[in-house]
Formats: sequence, C-alpha cells, structure tokens
Amino acid sequence: MSVWVAVTDTLALLAAITIAWLIRGTFRPSSLRPSLLLVVLAPLVYLAVFAGFRLYSLSRLSPAEEFRRILAAVSAAISGLVVLCFWFGLSPHRVSIAMTWALSLVFTLVSRRLWHQWMGRLRFRGDLQFRTLIIGTTAEADHLLGAMRAKGLGFQVVGHVCTGEEYERLDGLRVYGSLRHLRSAVDESGADCVFMASTAVTPEAMAEVSRVVRSRPIEVRVSSNMTEIMTSRLMVQQVGSLVALSLKAVRLTGPQAVAKRTLDIVLGSLAFVISLPLWGVVALAIKLDTRGRVLYRQERIGRDARPFSILKFRTMVVGAEAMLEGLQSKNEATGPLFKLRLDPRVTRVGSWLRMWSLDELPQLLNVLKGDMSLVGPRPPLPNEVARYEDWHHDRLVVRPGITGLWQVRGRSQLPFDDYVRLDLYYIENWSVAYDLYILMKTVPAILLRKGAY
Repeated sequence: MSVWVAVTDTLALLAAITIAWLIRGTFRPSSLRPSLLLVVLAPLVYLAVFAGFRLYSLSRLSPAEEFRRILAAVSAAISGLVVLCFWFGLSPHRVSIAMTWALSLVFTLVSRRLWHQWMGRLRFRGDLQFRTLIIGTTAEADHLLGAMRAKGLGFQVVGHVCTGEEYERLDGLRVYGSLRHLRSAVDESGADCVFMASTAVTPEAMAEVSRVVRSRPIEVRVSSNMTEIMTSRLMVQQVGSLVALSLKAVRLTGPQAVAKRTLDIVLGSLAFVISLPLWGVVALAIKLDTRGRVLYRQERIGRDARPFSILKFRTMVVGAEAMLEGLQSKNEATGPLFKLRLDPRVTRVGSWLRMWSLDELPQLLNVLKGDMSLVGPRPPLPNEVARYEDWHHDRLVVRPGITGLWQVRGRSQLPFDDYVRLDLYYIENWSVAYDLYILMKTVPAILLRKGAY
C-alpha cells in the first residue's frame, strides 16, 4: 500500500511542476534535455524526504499530525529541488517555485485524503486489518477487545497473551499463554501488531516484547490509562542511569506565542477586510427584523480566567437574559452549558445567523484587540466557570478562539466533557500548522451546518 501512496505523491509533484511551469509559460521540453538526471532525481529526493518524515510508516497518524508532517516535508523537498536546479545550472523563477510548493501541498493533501477514504471503506468492510495480539490480564483484554472490534478501526484481534494468574478464553479468542509464549504466539498467529494493556507495561514485559519484535516488522502499541495527560506533554529522558518520563507544562510562550499572535493579526485583519461588506448586510437585516442594538456585548472569561467583553451580532430578542431562568428546565446540554435547539428567544434573522456562524464575525475585533485568538477553546460565561470541575479549568490557560476542534467535530452536538477534552487536546498539540488545519476544516463544517443550532 505504501508503494502506491508513494506513486501518487510522485504524480502530485510532477503535476505541480508541470502546471506551475505551464502557467508561467516557461515550460519547454527541450530545456530539460541537458538535465534528464534532474528529472529522475527530483521524485527520488521528494520521496526520500517524505520517507524521512515517516509519511510511509505503518502507524496511522492523526489528521493534524499528518498535515504538519506533509507541510514540513513538502517545504523541505521543494527547497531541496531548488538547490538541485541551481546545481544543474537551471534558474527557476521565484513565482514558479512558490506555485510548485503550493500545488504540491494541495495535490498531496487531496491524494492522501482520497487514500484515507478508500482505506477507511476497506477497513469497514473487514479488509486491510492489523492482525493484533493483546497483552494483559483477562479483564483488560476483554475491555480492549470490545473497543478494538469497532468497525472501521482496522484491528483483527487474533489472540491474547495473558499476564494474569488465571487464563480465561474470551469470546472465542485464543489464549496463547503467558509472556514467555509471546514469540510462538506471534509466529503462530501471524500478528503484525501487539497491543499492550497499561498494567502489562513492566520492565520485564517490555524487554520481552522488544526481543520478540526486534527482527519482525511488528508495531507495538500501549493502551494508556493516563486520560488526563496528553502524550504530547510526555517526553522520555535519560537521567543518569535512569529512564524517566518528563511532563511539560502547557503554556504558549516565547516564539510559540509570537507565531500564534502573528497568525491571528495577519489572518484576522484579512478576514475583517474581506467580511466588511457582509457586516452592513447583517446589520440591516437585524434592524429590519427586531428592535434593539445590532451588536451585543457580553462578559466572557478569557485566558487565565480574566474577564473580557465579547462582541457578537445580536441574535436574540431584547431582554433575553431575563427569560433564561424560565427555560432552564428545557436545557438540552450537559454540564454547565445551556443549549436549546428551539430557543424561543432567538429571532428569525438570529436563527439564520447562528446557522451560518455569521453572528460571530464581530469577534474578529476581539482577535485584533488580543482578547481572543482565531483558534482556541470557546470563551465561557462566568456562571459556567463557577460550575466547572477542577480539570475543566485547564482549558483557560490559552486565549479563547472563534473556532476550534469543537467546531469541526460536531459543534452543539457534543457533550460538555467531550467538548473540554477536545479543547485540552488542542492546547496540548498546538502548532501553527494545527491552527491552519482547523481553520481549513471550519469552512466545510459551517457550510454543511454540522451540529449548528
């Protein structure tokens, strides 16, 4: 499968180069004759860089991680190709280079997306499965077995290596014995993946697993019970003769903070200028629909629990907050949130604005002011924060955003705790590329009205 993915990556590069040169009007087949070696080397360099970023490994990457790696790989590969061009005496135009980079990135992302969709359908049908051995106690194996048999995940559980004292056969699953039988279990089952329960991770167990998989192309995964700690914060460090896990603090400081703020100012200013004509249309629609102000100010809680005034286009009738108490019994949301699909306080125009998220356009001013970011956790109300559990407060360590993972994963449909977990995942894994990925995913989420009300 990796071979065919590499073929499509090569085609993406060649298509990008050809289109960029055709648009510039500088493509001449005769100009390549002295540099036929370059034509051969270019795809090889491209694929070598992609392989270096582990874009052809068996491990499945999260969409954000894959986006980050592809962005870095395309940038590095195109830079390498430019150096090769100068080495062979060619002087590519800067516009052609920029267009090749942009088109290569787009074509590669599209081809990878198509590959994932196709492989997802195959996995859902029961093809392209990882033959997986579970290592753990009977109870842990039962839990993992139930989770891994969900359709579309791509795991075919072929056996259980028990670390407990008593062996029990689970739902027809073969038990291969204890860890000392792992080598024969792998050989007999034809496993290409070993999934370890968290309590099975002992020095002795890891040493045995390492010995068994050393000469075999087997992927090892560990189920973590550290649900409140994101793996991006964990680093393995050598401390003298000890191996330790180091837990990083969650703060955007220094270059990271500067990069995120720069992105907010540049893209926020651009979005503000482009959307200005729409502001007039929305304002006129609100005034014609109901009496009251066009813009609505509300106190929200921002970074480090500091309050600020958020701006929105008004979508409710005047006096809506006074009506809230009488509607609490109809609340459809979980946790401290209040959500009502058919909220009687929402105006006709307000319902339309909310459906397309146009009521949030004025928050671009909050972004430019520095109270908010384009991407981040949604800013909560003070009364919501008062009802937070301790771990919910972790979402307040960064600037709140206009959009975020909650926006592209279901918007109003998510339970509150899942909402917070998505926020924490974003905070733990932040990068400029991740912000760009979420912004790109926000557009189809809004157009498809995913979970909006």
